[in-house]
Amino acid sequence: MMMLSLESAIAPTSFVRIVDAFVDTIDLKSFGFLHVECKEEGRPPYHPSVLLKLYLYGYHYGIRTTRKLEREAQTNLEAIWLLSGLRPKYKTIADFRKNHSKAFRAIFRRFVYLLKEWDLIDGETVAIDSFKIRASNSLKNNYNENKLKHHLEYIDAQIQQYQDQLDTNDQEEEKKELEKKLTERHEKRAQYEQIRTDLEASGEEQLSGTDPDARAVILHRNIVNVGYNIQSASDSKHKLLVEYDTGDVNDTHALGAMAVQTKELLQVETMKVLADKGYHTGKELKKCQKNGITTFVSPKAPSTKDEGLYPVTSFLYDKESDHYVCPQGHKMRTNGTWHTHSDKRRNKKGAYRFQRYNTPACKTCASRHLCTKSKSNGRYIDRSEYAEAIEANNRRVNENPDYYRQRQQITEHPFGTLKRQRGFTHTLVRGKENVLGEVGLMFIGY
Repeated sequence: MMMLSLESAIAPTSFVRIVDAFVDTIDLKSFGFLHVECKEEGRPPYHPSVLLKLYLYGYHYGIRTTRKLEREAQTNLEAIWLLSGLRPKYKTIADFRKNHSKAFRAIFRRFVYLLKEWDLIDGETVAIDSFKIRASNSLKNNYNENKLKHHLEYIDAQIQQYQDQLDTNDQEEEKKELEKKLTERHEKRAQYEQIRTDLEASGEEQLSGTDPDARAVILHRNIVNVGYNIQSASDSKHKLLVEYDTGDVNDTHALGAMAVQTKELLQVETMKVLADKGYHTGKELKKCQKNGITTFVSPKAPSTKDEGLYPVTSFLYDKESDHYVCPQGHKMRTNGTWHTHSDKRRNKKGAYRFQRYNTPACKTCASRHLCTKSKSNGRYIDRSEYAEAIEANNRRVNENPDYYRQRQQITEHPFGTLKRQRGFTHTLVRGKENVLGEVGLMFIGY
């Protein structure tokens, strides 16, 4: 027989004591947790603080499944101490995570406030980046217009094949088998037609069957899986995560919203943002500029292929006179008309506006062959409405290369820990709101 004190078995500096103290300081009712207060009649449910402590402790050590968390509560001395000996079942643990997704995100933000009060976050420099996690949805059960077209063509060919065999077959048993196959093919075709209808009604480019909010994303090295693109912001002082969200499958239109959310959360007047070239979009850079956010986003190479001609960068813009100077010294001017760039791939108009600059000197220029291949028209330079914000950003990056290099050091450190050490390469829940709740648990644990 051995006498054991749980209190003495847990080290004074153990991480589990931090979890216990943090949760006890939270007004759980204000965050929307259920069963904070219960009636005296009947059997009381588990208090939300018990289950929240178990989740924060488990996620910190990469223990995420509800059955493993149930086992921790029964066998782990620290978990037993944390839960005061209570042993919730896996179904109770799972329901708690499913019902409190919004609360987890709110608690993450509460924790960020706490870190800022402790001067562990300053909000001066923030790095924004994204990482992909797999969803509970197979690639086979993810559809887009092109994929549905191929499926329907394949089924139509099978239906025609079975119909031809049925017309020429005299065996009764074989006819019944062919009729059965035809019925199955027609049912499958009807399912795909319904999916196509749902896809058109949603206005999205793709549709997932199991998790409607999940999308086909490129994980790495052009390997495609269905999942989520998680946007996150990390503070430079101690590489602590301060905000997160999820949206499109790529980063093109994510910078502005993430930067503004982070600035508002940290309650700072000005902020500097570092990001890679995937975030380099004129509209997003302008949005940051309007909100007092200084961007350091890696510039993109010009989209036009010069192929031996004068590159776009050799045409110098004069802001005061609003004209370009070509390599031969001729001034290129605009008539002031705003043209609209349309994105044909997404069938969306008004991606951005631009003005077109040219010069009549092109017609008689001796170096025309070095400038354009067009026989009838001269060289055009299109200037986007966001050109000023783009040029200012690019100039900052080129003039401060050492400062920009901090980006990778700030943002990749958390990703490596979350993915490699804690196995956060896939989500265990379905739906955007629930996924963001799980990300919140993982980020608090980090």
